[in-house]
Amino acid sequence: MTDFLQLHDKTVVVFGVANRKSVAYHIARTLEEAGALVIYVVRSPERRDSLAKLLQDREVLVCDVEDQQQIDRVRDEIAARHPLIHGLVHSIAFASYEHGMQPFHETGRAQFLQAVDISCYSLIALSKAFKELFAPDASVLAISISTTRMASENYGYMAPIKAALDSSLAFLTKSFSKFSQVRFNAVGPGLLKTSASAGIPGYVDSYLYAEQVIPRGQAIQTQEAANVATFLLSPRSSGITAQTLVVDAGMSINYFDASVIERTMREG
Repeated sequence: MTDFLQLHDKTVVVFGVANRKSVAYHIARTLEEAGALVIYVVRSPERRDSLAKLLQDREVLVCDVEDQQQIDRVRDEIAARHPLIHGLVHSIAFASYEHGMQPFHETGRAQFLQAVDISCYSLIALSKAFKELFAPDASVLAISISTTRMASENYGYMAPIKAALDSSLAFLTKSFSKFSQVRFNAVGPGLLKTSASAGIPGYVDSYLYAEQVIPRGQAIQTQEAANVATFLLSPRSSGITAQTLVVDAGMSINYFDASVIERTMREG
């Protein structure tokens, strides 16, 4: 059978698996199905223990990306066994909603800066740390969102941070182009049913609304985002860089669907 994606025997480091519902897990599983070797990196020893059954026999390392020493350590651990990395997945995001949703202008400085550090700067830090391990044509992939211009109250201050993540793709591509052909892209899924999203206040209502707006009447499945991510990690996407590919099943074209408008006006 033809190896269309050309991922057989390629080595990809995947950051961010939390459980079997994670986008990162779906990407990793799809990569393995395509013949790639996946190295898993999780946030804490506790997370690694909780994934022991799910990721049995896989190589699972620990790194909290808030700590540069841990980033350097996990880079060295990987380098000792895998001198060449063909891809890296950054599926890392964090925002504190411990005080519930607040108006954007009430966002705390410490909250915002921690979220930027974990959700955006870590992509830069990891790219720098793994620079010498990357194959000349390696692919780095981040997980973004379908739009950073929709001021959804229940997503809080994360949309501006994802916008910074998206912008970073262009600047990383440009700076790495001085010595390599490493590509930086992102997948921007619509609303997904993940454990992380379930913790966002009001998310379930938004998810159900999305199903009404999406032309096919069904929300994006996590596996659909993973399929696009796997393509972007493969040599078959060599002509794509510094892009966020939106995977929303057409949601963004259908906000003014006649049936949705009629129902809203009637209920209003």
